[in-house]
Amino acid sequence: MNWGILGTSFISGVMADAIHEEGNTRIHAVAGRTMSVVSDFAAKYDIGQVYDSYDALIADDNVDIIYIALPNHLHHEFIIKAAEAGKAILCEKSLSVDMDKTKLALAAVERNQVFFAEGLMYLNHPFTSVISQVLRDGKIGDIRSIYGQYCASIAQFVNPDSKGALYNLGCYPASLLQLVIAQNCGASAFEQYQISAFGRLGVDGNICESAASIRFENGITCQLHTAENYGLHAAFTVLGSKASLQLVTNPWLPEEKNQLVITEYEKPGTPVTVTADGNGFLYQVRAVREALENGEKILKRPAATPEDSRQIMALLTDWEAATKV
Repeated sequence: MNWGILGTSFISGVMADAIHEEGNTRIHAVAGRTMSVVSDFAAKYDIGQVYDSYDALIADDNVDIIYIALPNHLHHEFIIKAAEAGKAILCEKSLSVDMDKTKLALAAVERNQVFFAEGLMYLNHPFTSVISQVLRDGKIGDIRSIYGQYCASIAQFVNPDSKGALYNLGCYPASLLQLVIAQNCGASAFEQYQISAFGRLGVDGNICESAASIRFENGITCQLHTAENYGLHAAFTVLGSKASLQLVTNPWLPEEKNQLVITEYEKPGTPVTVTADGNGFLYQVRAVREALENGEKILKRPAATPEDSRQIMALLTDWEAATKV
């Protein structure tokens, strides 16, 4: 099973490492704008075919899976092209940068009946599976409130057309919130919610920080915060009617050893350690391979389905529109 990688960014290298580590598929081709960079990338990862055209790679009959590692604002264009070429698609988060482009991309996937997954890699990791199971088992009772925060100092690295912190970082707590709400309350919970937000603009004119408050019709309240010019900080807590669930280690960069704490109110917390074979990218590669080997068009929960990706993008789009700067 052969991968074709669009782009030679940092994240392309992380995925290439994961493909090599997983060991059951291979990278056949890579494409980029600067051939010297593409050639260096190909040499590092033992890739036989190089292209200076993304379209040429997509047209390569030897490529089974297209990994789209381009800036966010280009994702939808190449999702559509890859879908029309009949390729399986793994597209980096965020799926796009607005809802109209998201709808066009997902419509192409549906029309051509190809495999599609958004690269929210952490959702494939055992840590997320345990988080999901704890909530499904009712260990904290009925969900009352959710708090999620992700900050990192990436402002100097991101493409200005990718629209800032919300689509580069905020997508992580937003996607985990979507999983928790959809799994425990049903996808229909996202049909109606209220959102307000405050933030500030960065030097590129995009939102570089925003804090949002969300209230769902079922009464659950949520707070999300993201910023692209702080040091790395991750936090996610779910408060239930009986207890709280706090993620101690970074849920969006899970590794071999991860920890959460379940705290029944007024009692000491119970730590839970979750071990794994590797990081989220390794498990993402494995999940994509297994799905394709089984003839499936989507990944299994807790990974994001195309409908989950649509809801996440709708939430991000509403968060952006609600942010007062």
